Amino acid sequence: MVKDKKKHSEEKIENVDTEETTSAETVSEKSLDEKELNKIKEEREASKEEEYKNKIDELNDKLMRQMAEFDNFRKRTEKEKSQMYDLGAKGIVEKILPIIDNFERGLGSLSEEEREGAFAKGIDKVYKQLMQCLADVGVTPIEAVGKEFNPEIHNAVMHGEDENLGENTVAEEMQKGYMYKESVVRPSMVKVVN
Repeated sequence: MVKDKKKHSEEKIENVDTEETTSAETVSEKSLDEKELNKIKEEREASKEEEYKNKIDELNDKLMRQMAEFDNFRKRTEKEKSQMYDLGAKGIVEKILPIIDNFERGLGSLSEEEREGAFAKGIDKVYKQLMQCLADVGVTPIEAVGKEFNPEIHNAVMHGEDENLGENTVAEEMQKGYMYKESVVRPSMVKVVN
């Protein structure tokens, strides 16, 4: 009986040892599973953070591109508006030039006696005022006589010989040319000698 009790208690001890081992393994497995789960969660969070960071970078890039595109659009619009203004102003100047030509012809045809009259002085003042207005907006006459012929601003309608003047020099101006800022509104009609 003592042997049986001893045997029975040894069996109990083995069972308890086996249970403890199983329970220790379960605890160990649980802790491994929790560690792995935590690791997986951290990896997922890092992956999501990386994804969010990439998305933010992508959106920032899109925003910067849109801002640059808008800035280019604004500059292009300003330039087009300026060009349209210049084109309109140039068109008006072209229409005024024949009037200026008529003023100059009229004043040029007056004798010295007629130039002293009140009417001629009034016309001369109106002509000077008109020329000042044009100068204020950027319209200037092209210098021609005595200058070297430049096909961009001069239109040669006559050719002659003059030994006193150098080669390819403008000797006479038939019709005055004008520039609006940097562009030619009307080239000067000139006689060129060489």
